[in-house]
Amino acid sequence: MEGAKAECVAGDGKEKPDGTEVVHLRRTIGLLPAISFIFGTVVGSGIFIAPKGVLMNSGSVGVSLLVWALCGVLSTFGALCYAELGTTFKKSGGHYTYLLETLGPLPAFLRLWAEFIFIRPAVASYVSLAFGRYVVEPIFAPCTAPTVLVALVSILGVTFVVAVNCWSVTLASRTQVTLTIIKTFALILIIIPGIRALAQGQTEHFQGAFDSDTLDLTKLPLAFYSGLYAYGGWFYLNYVTEEVINPNRNIPLAIILSMVTVTVCYVLVNVAYYTVMSADDLLMSDAVALTFANRALKGLSSLIPILVSASCLGALNGGFFGVPRMLFVGAREGHWPALFSMIHIRRQTPLPAVLLLYPMVVVMLGRGDIYQLINFASFSRWLFIAMATLGMLIHRYRFPEYPRPFKVPWVIAVIFTVVCFFIVGLSLYSDPWNTGGSCALTLSGVPVYYLTVKRQHLPHRLRRAFNYISRQLQILLEVAQQEVPTY
Repeated sequence: MEGAKAECVAGDGKEKPDGTEVVHLRRTIGLLPAISFIFGTVVGSGIFIAPKGVLMNSGSVGVSLLVWALCGVLSTFGALCYAELGTTFKKSGGHYTYLLETLGPLPAFLRLWAEFIFIRPAVASYVSLAFGRYVVEPIFAPCTAPTVLVALVSILGVTFVVAVNCWSVTLASRTQVTLTIIKTFALILIIIPGIRALAQGQTEHFQGAFDSDTLDLTKLPLAFYSGLYAYGGWFYLNYVTEEVINPNRNIPLAIILSMVTVTVCYVLVNVAYYTVMSADDLLMSDAVALTFANRALKGLSSLIPILVSASCLGALNGGFFGVPRMLFVGAREGHWPALFSMIHIRRQTPLPAVLLLYPMVVVMLGRGDIYQLINFASFSRWLFIAMATLGMLIHRYRFPEYPRPFKVPWVIAVIFTVVCFFIVGLSLYSDPWNTGGSCALTLSGVPVYYLTVKRQHLPHRLRRAFNYISRQLQILLEVAQQEVPTY
């Protein structure tokens, strides 16, 4: 009992009896940083790139606006489900933790495997490519920017974000708040002139908005993928539950406030786009916000690429802040090498988990095509989200008395889960190459799980070599296990 009390005192005081700091992740994220974290991660490159993908696969202006609104509603439903999951299970780790607690270790490991192998590299790649494109294209306009230069600038953006998240949790949090303010200004700068032009009667691009001749139902799931990609990020706060101050209050509040604001902003931004540009203009543009600025903000057009680039950095920063916590928790549960459950002894950041993702993102940048990357990553991402909310419903049924500080109406949870499974299933038909590849890579984790986690059938010599390398990396990176529990 005295030992437990001493441990609590050490954890609360952040110091050991000898005066040195206790190694653990601290609760430093209040309500404003939490809102900035969600809003700043959701509003990244998506709203400046995805309108083309949504329009291309929906076929008309009216249907594309409907898709944007429905994606906002669907994302808000999902965010409310995750608010319940985040207050029910107090561990960090997001999808991984919820699958582990509700459906078991194999689905949880597959989520971890897919995140590391291709989901996070693909997501970070298309955000960083958007960053590189908006930095480089204005310099070479009206000519096409060199692909190699776009890739190099993209890598520089990723490197900056990785460095910030390795250096300090506080610095990463403050960076997120600052970039969120900048990207909010960017959205306002697009919305106001667009709505003003609409109010002045500039409605010609909305004529025949629901032309059914161009609608292809088989491509509609891909339109939703592009829209949902732009809303992606509402679940990132659940990755860092153990670092949120008063999570029972701040997680639901931050999620609700953020998602309502994002949905309204996204619909208004797309209305502004279509007020100034025709559907053909939008489809021909690789940088929609830049094309919009050249037409509606002639005096400020040079400012838009800077604001959009900052917006992309904010989304990258949010991703590299949240996702390493999933790898961190997975390693803590024994589903990932133990090195990745360690924290830097002075900076208190999950350094190995952050660094692990960096080379994977750089490699994935070689694919280059943003829209293929979206489809490639989205299949598994949304499959596991649907499985997590299905697990939530199963957990409710099996353990009705389990304490749930925030409880979403079951109708919302059922609608969200069914729609997600429907979109995921139909996308296999719409884009079998990318979604099939995503499915195959996900399932490749099954033999890995049974060989390395379930039964540990690795040769003794290989395990010994791996342990030696891990120890050397631990010394080099100056990292150690958490010394007090944070959940």
